[in-house]
Amino acid sequence: MSKKFWISIALASVMIVTAACGAKTESETNAGTNAPNTGGEAEKSYTVAISQIVEHPSLDATREGFIAALKDAGLEEGKNLTIDFNNAQGDPTNIKTISQKIASGKSDLALGIATPTAQALADDVKDIPVLFAAVTDPIDAGIVTQLEAPGGNITGASDTNPAAITQTMDFIASQFPNTKNVGLIINEGEQNAVVMGKIAEEALAKHNIKLIKASVANSSDVKQAADSLVGRVDAIYITLDNMVVTGADAIIEVANANKIPFFSADRDTVEKGAFAAVGFKYYDHGYEVGQMAVEILKNGKYPGDMNVTVPQKLDFIFNMKAAADQGITVTDEMKAFVKDPANNIIE
Repeated sequence: MSKKFWISIALASVMIVTAACGAKTESETNAGTNAPNTGGEAEKSYTVAISQIVEHPSLDATREGFIAALKDAGLEEGKNLTIDFNNAQGDPTNIKTISQKIASGKSDLALGIATPTAQALADDVKDIPVLFAAVTDPIDAGIVTQLEAPGGNITGASDTNPAAITQTMDFIASQFPNTKNVGLIINEGEQNAVVMGKIAEEALAKHNIKLIKASVANSSDVKQAADSLVGRVDAIYITLDNMVVTGADAIIEVANANKIPFFSADRDTVEKGAFAAVGFKYYDHGYEVGQMAVEILKNGKYPGDMNVTVPQKLDFIFNMKAAADQGITVTDEMKAFVKDPANNIIE
């Protein structure tokens, strides 16, 4: 992970609170070609283009939250809003084709969900506002150069706070003291997965625990990768790796059959059958980006003046059925890690 991103994360934690209460900035009144026509607001209609790398629960929830925020602000599909949804189906060629299509179209705003789609939009779309969501490290990915007022026509929300990964690894070390090796199923062609894997590896090393990687080239490889870790690792972990998350059912099957604790980086995979994660709701993440879209479309804010945000409300999330399936005894000490047990201990 880039050193600049780490520094920016720390600064962003402070800035997010103050930015929410700020008055209009100078460039809100000087948004140029990206500012909407505020005359006749009731008659104004908008088109928002969405490029999503693949469909899976976390990314779908991000999109749903985004659209819900628009609706709550009076922008509703079938009335005054058209959503041009594009699913790249995990294919790099599709990603580029979609971004070029959006660049040549007449949308009022574009949203990239996940790092590769956001990168493509940042490269190709210059004449309309661009937002991103579910991006791990927007600085290292070259989408923005800083989190505070990034400039240009793009901003959005990172879905990673490095503290979430470190907390997960520390939890494994403290609550599963016999752990010597943690398996990471990873698509090393996905930059966000590589960044998060490095953070996990460094955090585990502090506890003298080794990270063992099982690489995949597509989602159909996930089952084989999980099988390859049996007998070699004491726990399995996956990052916000779109290809691997898509194949999470196969990992759950292997983890349950072999009584291996399975940790993920997102709530949706825990709800599906992983044991635990430190995370947040992707619906809320998308909703936050949707609110940014409203500020741009309805209030004329310029993306470059809007700070990139990072998750702040992190919590441990446990799936108790998954714990039983994976041979885990959930102790009171473990439960004490959960700040909001009513919502984050899933029975």
